[in-house]
Amino acid sequence: MLFSLPYWLYQILRRGKYRSGLAERLGRVPARLTATGTHSPQARLIWIHAVSLGEVLAVSGLVEQIRRTFPQHRVLISTTTDTGQALARKSFGEANVFYFPMDFAFAIRPYLRALQPELIVLAETEFWPNFLRLAHASGARIAVVNARISDRSWPNYRRFRWALRRMLVHVDLFLAQTPQDSARLQSIGAQAERVQVTGNLKFDINLPSSPPIVERLRQSLAAEGAGPVLVCGSTVEGEEPLLLKAFENLRVAHPRAVMILAPRHPQRFDQVAILLRQLDIRSVRRSLWQAEALAGGVLLVDSIGELAALYALADVAFVGGSLVPRGGHNIIEPAQHGVAIVTGNHTQNFRDIVALFQSRDAVRIVGMAELPLTLMQLLADDAERRALGRRAQETVRSQMGATLRTLEALKTLMAGGRGALPTSAQAAYTD
Repeated sequence: MLFSLPYWLYQILRRGKYRSGLAERLGRVPARLTATGTHSPQARLIWIHAVSLGEVLAVSGLVEQIRRTFPQHRVLISTTTDTGQALARKSFGEANVFYFPMDFAFAIRPYLRALQPELIVLAETEFWPNFLRLAHASGARIAVVNARISDRSWPNYRRFRWALRRMLVHVDLFLAQTPQDSARLQSIGAQAERVQVTGNLKFDINLPSSPPIVERLRQSLAAEGAGPVLVCGSTVEGEEPLLLKAFENLRVAHPRAVMILAPRHPQRFDQVAILLRQLDIRSVRRSLWQAEALAGGVLLVDSIGELAALYALADVAFVGGSLVPRGGHNIIEPAQHGVAIVTGNHTQNFRDIVALFQSRDAVRIVGMAELPLTLMQLLADDAERRALGRRAQETVRSQMGATLRTLEALKTLMAGGRGALPTSAQAAYTD
């Protein structure tokens, strides 16, 4: 921590990251979690950790199923990022949400003492050594759900498998997204009898109820005869100039086209607004929009949690983090709306999802050079664009069911307990 302190100070002071909830991250249990009427020492409790907004969305259905299945338990949700925290508080209630503690014993122990969780559910691959060791020693059962090991992370996991083996013995159950993820988990130390394949929870995400802005935009666009609409979601640094150049090309054939542009990170909203002014592209921020005409311009989405619903307005959706080597983002949200999807060729973080859609001709994958032409071709061919969106929606429907499979596995874990532990694991707990 001392060696990395300058980095963390920079993130906190310059970029504002990790500043929110700092006391909670350092081990101060917020009073709302233990207030009279919400929790008692005798209450049974399930702790679910979802790192960021994507994981919160993924486990939302599972949280609701757990609440119904275990009504005698209180369910609490922790997150790491601010965007995840905001969505979790909105979805599950502020009294049930908090920031995940840093991986130091002094920060973790107060939560384990105060909450005494019976079950801890970690979304995807949150392998924190101190947390896993102390949580297991507290008597909690631990499950990793929607587990995956991305192509980008895989080399590092293999390099440090000697350390991971000692860490993973603390986990009672791994529920992997795919057989490949299952094999990778076992190769780095997860015990085979504790690994199951249950599918990807993200295919079960329910379409969010549309916020008022969606219907307002729909009516406004129709009234002014604007369109087609290109929704560019989860864009990252280096992508907006490419997308805006493609949009300028589109306006030659479609002068009343509209781009709805949603950068991935809130701290970049101002930066993208400046870029739009520099390129002399007419634009308005979503937070300031008062039904002004959008035809031929850009709506900059500077809000959190609305993108999934805004995809419903798209004729074509571009999913970012993929034109530059950032690993891509989730293409399921626009697919749920039956929208034609375009994404870049850097999609390692979602390799299985993208490969599945690609195998069913349900997505267009492009490089920087192909992007403008692909967008123009789709907008020129109504039949193919609609068929592409329909195939995407059918692909999502064919993969649903991971939530119920995950719930059944967690019920078995809760009913059967941890089971006998190997000698090596027993030794690890006493370190």
